[in-house]
Amino acid sequence: MGDALDLTPKHGDLAFTRDSHRGSIMEATYAGAPSFMRRRFTRDLSGVDVAVLGIPLDLATSGRPGTRFGPRGVRAASTHIAWSAPWPYAADPFEELAVVDYGDCLFDPGVPQAIAAAITETATTILDAGAALLSIGGDHFVTYPLLKAHAAKHGSIRLVQFDAHTDTWADEGGRIDHGTMLWYAARDGLVDPARSVQVGIRTHNPDPLGFTVIDARDVHRASPGAIAARMRAIVGDGPCYVTFDIDCLDPSAAPGTGTPVIGGLSSWQAQEILRGLAGLDVVGMDVVEVSPPYDHSEITALAGATIANDLLALHAAGKRGKTG
Repeated sequence: MGDALDLTPKHGDLAFTRDSHRGSIMEATYAGAPSFMRRRFTRDLSGVDVAVLGIPLDLATSGRPGTRFGPRGVRAASTHIAWSAPWPYAADPFEELAVVDYGDCLFDPGVPQAIAAAITETATTILDAGAALLSIGGDHFVTYPLLKAHAAKHGSIRLVQFDAHTDTWADEGGRIDHGTMLWYAARDGLVDPARSVQVGIRTHNPDPLGFTVIDARDVHRASPGAIAARMRAIVGDGPCYVTFDIDCLDPSAAPGTGTPVIGGLSSWQAQEILRGLAGLDVVGMDVVEVSPPYDHSEITALAGATIANDLLALHAAGKRGKTG
Protein backbone atom coordinates (compact mmCIF):
# COMPACT_ATOMS: atom_id res chain seq x y z
CA MET A 1 0.00 0.00 0.00
CA GLY A 2 2.83 2.39 0.82
CA ASP A 3 4.89 1.55 -2.29
CA ALA A 4 5.38 4.24 -4.92
CA LEU A 5 3.48 3.81 -8.15
CA ASP A 6 5.68 1.90 -10.60
CA LEU A 7 5.22 3.35 -14.08
CA THR A 8 7.65 1.07 -15.87
CA PRO A 9 6.12 -0.61 -18.96
CA LYS A 10 5.57 -3.96 -17.28
CA HIS A 11 3.28 -2.27 -14.78
CA GLY A 12 1.15 -0.37 -17.27
CA ASP A 13 -2.05 -1.74 -18.83
CA LEU A 14 -2.14 -4.63 -16.41
CA ALA A 15 -5.12 -6.07 -18.27
CA PHE A 16 -2.55 -7.14 -20.86
CA THR A 17 0.88 -7.02 -19.22
CA ARG A 18 0.54 -8.60 -15.76
CA ASP A 19 2.74 -11.68 -15.53
CA SER A 20 0.68 -13.50 -12.90
CA HIS A 21 -3.01 -14.18 -12.36
CA ARG A 22 -2.46 -13.61 -8.63
CA GLY A 23 -1.69 -10.59 -6.50
CA SER A 24 -2.65 -6.92 -6.60
CA ILE A 25 -0.50 -4.26 -8.27
CA MET A 26 -1.12 -0.53 -8.25
CA GLU A 27 -2.05 1.17 -11.50
CA ALA A 28 -3.40 4.69 -11.99
CA THR A 29 -7.19 4.54 -11.63
CA TYR A 30 -7.68 6.93 -14.54
CA ALA A 31 -5.45 5.10 -17.03
CA GLY A 32 -5.06 1.71 -18.62
CA ALA A 33 -7.54 -0.80 -19.98
CA PRO A 34 -10.32 -1.32 -17.44
CA SER A 35 -10.49 -5.06 -16.96
CA PHE A 36 -12.25 -6.20 -13.80
CA MET A 37 -9.92 -5.42 -10.89
CA ARG A 38 -7.02 -5.09 -13.34
CA ARG A 39 -6.99 -8.83 -14.03
CA ARG A 40 -5.51 -10.09 -17.29
CA PHE A 41 -7.87 -10.33 -20.27
CA THR A 42 -7.52 -13.91 -21.51
CA ARG A 43 -9.49 -16.92 -22.60
CA ASP A 44 -6.73 -19.30 -21.64
CA LEU A 45 -8.08 -20.92 -18.48
CA SER A 46 -5.04 -23.05 -17.66
CA GLY A 47 -4.49 -22.87 -13.91
CA VAL A 48 -7.32 -20.35 -13.46
CA ASP A 49 -9.48 -20.51 -10.34
CA VAL A 50 -12.08 -17.88 -11.29
CA ALA A 51 -13.05 -16.33 -14.61
CA VAL A 52 -14.95 -13.05 -14.71
CA LEU A 53 -17.51 -12.93 -17.52
CA GLY A 54 -19.42 -9.88 -18.70
CA ILE A 55 -22.94 -10.44 -20.04
CA PRO A 56 -24.10 -7.20 -21.72
CA LEU A 57 -27.84 -7.82 -21.95
CA ASP A 58 -30.87 -5.61 -21.36
CA LEU A 59 -33.46 -7.14 -23.69
CA ALA A 60 -35.28 -8.79 -20.77
CA THR A 61 -35.88 -5.65 -18.73
CA SER A 62 -39.44 -4.70 -17.83
CA GLY A 63 -38.71 -1.00 -17.44
CA ARG A 64 -35.65 1.14 -17.98
CA PRO A 65 -32.94 -0.37 -20.21
CA GLY A 66 -29.20 0.23 -19.97
CA THR A 67 -27.82 -2.87 -18.25
CA ARG A 68 -26.04 -3.82 -21.47
CA PHE A 69 -23.52 -1.21 -20.34
CA GLY A 70 -23.25 -2.81 -16.88
CA PRO A 71 -20.14 -4.96 -17.45
CA ARG A 72 -18.22 -2.02 -18.88
CA GLY A 73 -19.34 0.29 -16.07
CA VAL A 74 -18.48 -2.19 -13.32
CA ARG A 75 -15.06 -2.88 -14.83
CA ALA A 76 -14.28 0.84 -15.01
CA ALA A 77 -15.43 1.44 -11.43
CA SER A 78 -13.36 -1.52 -10.20
CA THR A 79 -10.16 0.37 -11.06
CA HIS A 80 -10.80 2.54 -7.99
CA ILE A 81 -10.54 -0.44 -5.63
CA ALA A 82 -8.08 -2.70 -7.45
CA TRP A 83 -5.01 -1.46 -5.58
CA SER A 84 -5.73 -3.20 -2.26
CA ALA A 85 -7.27 -6.24 -0.63
CA PRO A 86 -10.99 -5.81 0.14
CA TRP A 87 -11.51 -4.28 3.56
CA PRO A 88 -11.90 -5.70 6.20
CA TYR A 89 -11.21 -9.24 4.98
CA ALA A 90 -8.12 -10.74 6.56
CA ALA A 91 -7.01 -12.31 3.29
CA ASP A 92 -6.66 -10.91 -0.23
CA PRO A 93 -8.66 -13.18 -2.58
CA PHE A 94 -6.18 -12.40 -5.34
CA GLU A 95 -3.38 -13.92 -3.29
CA GLU A 96 -5.42 -17.12 -2.92
CA LEU A 97 -7.13 -17.28 -6.30
CA ALA A 98 -5.87 -17.05 -9.87
CA VAL A 99 -8.47 -14.74 -11.43
CA VAL A 100 -8.77 -13.59 -15.05
CA ASP A 101 -11.17 -11.41 -16.99
CA TYR A 102 -12.64 -13.63 -19.71
CA GLY A 103 -14.23 -10.69 -21.52
CA ASP A 104 -17.88 -10.62 -22.56
CA CYS A 105 -20.28 -13.35 -23.62
CA LEU A 106 -20.96 -13.08 -27.35
CA PHE A 107 -24.51 -13.25 -28.70
CA ASP A 108 -26.61 -11.59 -31.37
CA PRO A 109 -29.25 -9.29 -29.82
CA GLY A 110 -31.18 -9.57 -33.07
CA VAL A 111 -31.79 -13.26 -32.35
CA PRO A 112 -33.12 -13.11 -28.78
CA GLN A 113 -34.31 -16.72 -28.77
CA ALA A 114 -30.68 -17.85 -29.03
CA ILE A 115 -29.28 -15.70 -26.21
CA ALA A 116 -29.94 -18.06 -23.31
CA ALA A 117 -28.19 -20.94 -25.06
CA ALA A 118 -25.20 -18.73 -25.85
CA ILE A 119 -24.83 -17.75 -22.19
CA THR A 120 -25.16 -21.34 -21.00
CA GLU A 121 -22.63 -22.53 -23.56
CA THR A 122 -20.08 -19.90 -22.59
CA ALA A 123 -20.56 -20.60 -18.88
CA THR A 124 -20.24 -24.34 -19.50
CA THR A 125 -16.96 -23.83 -21.34
CA ILE A 126 -15.56 -21.98 -18.34
CA LEU A 127 -16.85 -24.47 -15.77
CA ASP A 128 -15.63 -27.47 -17.79
CA ALA A 129 -12.15 -25.94 -17.74
CA GLY A 130 -12.20 -26.17 -13.95
CA ALA A 131 -12.69 -22.48 -13.18
CA ALA A 132 -15.46 -20.96 -11.10
CA LEU A 133 -17.47 -18.15 -12.63
CA LEU A 134 -18.17 -14.60 -11.52
CA SER A 135 -20.59 -13.01 -13.98
CA ILE A 136 -21.31 -9.31 -14.38
CA GLY A 137 -24.67 -8.45 -15.96
CA GLY A 138 -26.65 -7.45 -17.74
CA ASP A 139 -30.23 -7.75 -16.57
CA HIS A 140 -31.24 -10.45 -14.11
CA PHE A 141 -32.48 -12.86 -16.77
CA VAL A 142 -28.85 -13.89 -17.27
CA THR A 143 -28.96 -15.81 -13.99
CA TYR A 144 -31.29 -18.42 -15.51
CA PRO A 145 -28.92 -19.67 -18.25
CA LEU A 146 -26.04 -19.38 -15.79
CA LEU A 147 -27.90 -21.60 -13.35
CA LYS A 148 -28.43 -24.14 -16.15
CA ALA A 149 -24.68 -24.45 -16.56
CA HIS A 150 -24.04 -24.68 -12.82
CA ALA A 151 -26.81 -27.22 -12.22
CA ALA A 152 -25.40 -29.41 -15.00
CA LYS A 153 -22.15 -29.51 -13.03
CA HIS A 154 -23.39 -29.55 -9.43
CA GLY A 155 -26.98 -30.79 -9.59
CA SER A 156 -29.91 -28.85 -8.15
CA ILE A 157 -28.22 -25.91 -6.46
CA ARG A 158 -28.94 -23.76 -3.41
CA LEU A 159 -29.58 -20.11 -4.25
CA VAL A 160 -28.72 -17.02 -2.23
CA GLN A 161 -30.46 -14.05 -3.82
CA PHE A 162 -30.09 -10.38 -2.86
CA ASP A 163 -32.91 -8.49 -4.53
CA ALA A 164 -35.85 -6.11 -4.25
CA HIS A 165 -37.95 -8.59 -6.27
CA THR A 166 -38.42 -12.34 -5.95
CA ASP A 167 -38.32 -12.87 -9.73
CA THR A 168 -40.54 -15.94 -9.32
CA TRP A 169 -43.65 -14.65 -11.06
CA ALA A 170 -45.25 -17.32 -13.27
CA ASP A 171 -44.69 -17.05 -17.00
CA GLU A 172 -46.43 -18.41 -20.06
CA GLY A 173 -43.29 -20.02 -21.41
CA GLY A 174 -40.78 -19.21 -24.11
CA ARG A 175 -40.09 -15.63 -23.00
CA ILE A 176 -36.98 -13.91 -21.68
CA ASP A 177 -37.87 -11.74 -18.69
CA HIS A 178 -35.88 -10.57 -15.68
CA GLY A 179 -38.85 -11.08 -13.35
CA THR A 180 -39.75 -14.68 -14.13
CA MET A 181 -36.46 -16.50 -14.64
CA LEU A 182 -36.42 -18.02 -11.14
CA TRP A 183 -39.90 -19.42 -11.74
CA TYR A 184 -38.28 -21.29 -14.64
CA ALA A 185 -35.28 -22.24 -12.52
CA ALA A 186 -37.51 -23.76 -9.83
CA ARG A 187 -39.77 -25.44 -12.38
CA ASP A 188 -36.76 -26.96 -14.16
CA GLY A 189 -35.17 -28.21 -10.94
CA LEU A 190 -32.08 -26.03 -11.34
CA VAL A 191 -32.41 -24.73 -7.79
CA ASP A 192 -33.64 -26.24 -4.52
CA PRO A 193 -36.15 -23.70 -3.14
CA ALA A 194 -36.22 -25.40 0.29
CA ARG A 195 -32.52 -24.62 0.63
CA SER A 196 -32.64 -21.18 -0.98
CA VAL A 197 -33.15 -17.71 0.44
CA GLN A 198 -34.13 -14.31 -0.99
CA VAL A 199 -32.98 -11.24 0.93
CA GLY A 200 -34.07 -7.61 0.72
CA ILE A 201 -37.40 -8.27 -0.97
CA ARG A 202 -39.85 -5.36 -0.98
CA THR A 203 -42.44 -6.22 -3.62
CA HIS A 204 -45.50 -8.48 -3.45
CA ASN A 205 -45.60 -11.99 -4.84
CA PRO A 206 -48.33 -14.32 -3.56
CA ASP A 207 -46.47 -17.55 -4.34
CA PRO A 208 -42.87 -17.81 -3.06
CA LEU A 209 -42.50 -21.27 -4.66
CA GLY A 210 -40.92 -22.62 -1.47
CA PHE A 211 -38.13 -20.03 -1.29
CA THR A 212 -37.50 -18.46 2.12
CA VAL A 213 -38.07 -14.71 1.85
CA ILE A 214 -36.27 -12.34 4.22
CA ASP A 215 -37.73 -8.99 3.26
CA ALA A 216 -36.12 -5.59 3.71
CA ARG A 217 -38.05 -4.91 6.91
CA ASP A 218 -36.65 -8.10 8.43
CA VAL A 219 -33.15 -6.93 7.54
CA HIS A 220 -33.66 -3.45 8.99
CA ARG A 221 -35.05 -4.85 12.25
CA ALA A 222 -32.18 -7.28 12.87
CA SER A 223 -28.42 -7.17 12.87
CA PRO A 224 -26.55 -8.23 9.72
CA GLY A 225 -24.99 -11.04 11.72
CA ALA A 226 -28.39 -12.39 12.72
CA ILE A 227 -29.61 -12.25 9.12
CA ALA A 228 -26.48 -14.03 7.90
CA ALA A 229 -26.87 -16.75 10.54
CA ARG A 230 -30.47 -17.32 9.47
CA MET A 231 -29.38 -17.57 5.84
CA ARG A 232 -26.57 -20.00 6.64
CA ALA A 233 -29.02 -22.25 8.48
CA ILE A 234 -31.28 -22.36 5.43
CA VAL A 235 -28.58 -22.93 2.83
CA GLY A 236 -26.53 -25.45 4.77
CA ASP A 237 -23.35 -27.09 3.51
CA GLY A 238 -24.15 -27.87 -0.12
CA PRO A 239 -22.98 -25.98 -3.21
CA CYS A 240 -24.71 -22.63 -3.57
CA TYR A 241 -24.96 -19.86 -6.13
CA VAL A 242 -25.06 -16.22 -5.04
CA THR A 243 -26.88 -13.72 -7.24
CA PHE A 244 -26.81 -10.05 -6.28
CA ASP A 245 -29.29 -7.77 -8.01
CA ILE A 246 -28.01 -4.25 -7.36
CA ASP A 247 -31.60 -3.06 -6.76
CA CYS A 248 -31.39 -4.91 -3.45
CA LEU A 249 -29.65 -1.73 -2.34
CA ASP A 250 -31.72 1.36 -1.66
CA PRO A 251 -31.82 3.78 -4.63
CA SER A 252 -29.88 6.27 -2.51
CA ALA A 253 -26.97 3.82 -2.69
CA ALA A 254 -27.66 2.44 -6.19
CA PRO A 255 -29.74 4.75 -8.40
CA GLY A 256 -28.36 3.29 -11.62
CA THR A 257 -30.72 0.37 -12.07
CA GLY A 258 -33.80 -0.38 -14.10
CA THR A 259 -36.39 -1.09 -11.41
CA PRO A 260 -35.44 0.87 -8.25
CA VAL A 261 -37.52 0.36 -5.09
CA ILE A 262 -37.07 2.56 -2.02
CA GLY A 263 -36.57 1.10 1.45
CA GLY A 264 -33.73 -1.15 0.44
CA LEU A 265 -30.52 -2.24 2.08
CA SER A 266 -27.66 0.14 2.66
CA SER A 267 -24.26 -0.74 1.24
CA TRP A 268 -22.89 -1.56 4.68
CA GLN A 269 -25.80 -3.89 5.50
CA ALA A 270 -25.31 -5.85 2.30
CA GLN A 271 -21.57 -6.12 2.81
CA GLU A 272 -21.88 -7.18 6.44
CA ILE A 273 -24.40 -9.89 5.53
CA LEU A 274 -22.08 -11.17 2.80
CA ARG A 275 -19.18 -11.27 5.26
CA GLY A 276 -21.36 -13.25 7.63
CA LEU A 277 -21.84 -15.90 4.95
CA ALA A 278 -18.12 -16.78 4.86
CA GLY A 279 -17.74 -20.54 4.81
CA LEU A 280 -20.64 -21.30 2.47
CA ASP A 281 -19.69 -23.45 -0.50
CA VAL A 282 -20.10 -20.72 -3.12
CA VAL A 283 -19.57 -22.31 -6.53
CA GLY A 284 -20.96 -19.52 -8.72
CA MET A 285 -21.89 -15.85 -8.38
CA ASP A 286 -23.14 -12.87 -10.30
CA VAL A 287 -23.86 -9.15 -9.93
CA VAL A 288 -26.64 -7.88 -12.18
CA GLU A 289 -28.86 -4.92 -13.07
CA VAL A 290 -26.24 -2.16 -12.96
CA SER A 291 -27.48 0.40 -15.50
CA PRO A 292 -24.88 3.15 -16.01
CA PRO A 293 -27.19 5.51 -17.98
CA TYR A 294 -29.20 6.03 -14.76
CA ASP A 295 -26.20 6.18 -12.46
CA HIS A 296 -24.81 9.24 -10.69
CA SER A 297 -21.07 9.75 -10.12
CA GLU A 298 -20.57 6.00 -10.74
CA ILE A 299 -21.88 5.14 -7.27
CA THR A 300 -23.97 2.19 -8.54
CA ALA A 301 -21.12 0.87 -10.66
CA LEU A 302 -18.78 1.23 -7.68
CA ALA A 303 -21.25 -0.66 -5.49
CA GLY A 304 -21.48 -3.39 -8.13
CA ALA A 305 -17.69 -3.67 -8.43
CA THR A 306 -17.23 -3.78 -4.66
CA ILE A 307 -19.94 -6.39 -4.15
CA ALA A 308 -18.42 -8.49 -6.94
CA ASN A 309 -15.04 -8.25 -5.23
CA ASP A 310 -16.66 -9.26 -1.93
CA LEU A 311 -18.15 -12.28 -3.70
CA LEU A 312 -14.64 -13.31 -4.74
CA ALA A 313 -13.60 -13.07 -1.10
CA LEU A 314 -16.63 -15.18 -0.14
CA HIS A 315 -15.72 -17.79 -2.75
CA ALA A 316 -12.12 -17.84 -1.49
CA ALA A 317 -13.34 -18.37 2.08
CA GLY A 318 -15.47 -21.30 0.98
CA LYS A 319 -12.56 -22.93 -0.81
CA ARG A 320 -10.37 -22.33 2.22
CA GLY A 321 -12.95 -24.05 4.41
CA LYS A 322 -13.02 -27.15 2.19
CA THR A 323 -9.25 -27.50 2.20
CA GLY A 324 -8.85 -26.70 5.91
